[in-house]
Amino acid sequence: MAHAGEEGPPEYIWQALDLLGAERIDHGVRCLEDPALVARLAAERIPLTVCPLSNVCLRVVDRLADHPLRRMLDAGLAVCVNSDDPAYFGGYLDDNLRACADTLRLGRAELDLLAANSIAASFAPEARKRDLLDQLAAHATR
Repeated sequence: MAHAGEEGPPEYIWQALDLLGAERIDHGVRCLEDPALVARLAAERIPLTVCPLSNVCLRVVDRLADHPLRRMLDAGLAVCVNSDDPAYFGGYLDDNLRACADTLRLGRAELDLLAANSIAASFAPEARKRDLLDQLAAHATR
């Protein structure tokens, strides 16, 4: 995995994939500036771990309402929400999810998709991922 495409251009994501062999990109929000990159990330299901509250603190976006998370989901990207140095940037995972749900008006389906993407992107053993995805699916049908 590599940090790329947060404050730097989409080219950094290409380099992380092609030169470093990254299989997961931490951040990657600037991928939307490059349609070919978006197509590749979606086709290869490369996880993108975005940290919306730190993106605001670092001025990647001016306001949370400007964050591209919804557009990334709509583009079919394997995006998940994470925290980035929570004590420094003022937001643990649940803070990031709540803020995004409220500000970006994410519904149950989007939140379930973010959770599923997070499980798939995790470093858990495949059997554990299947178990967690089954639990999520059971919870989502309630």
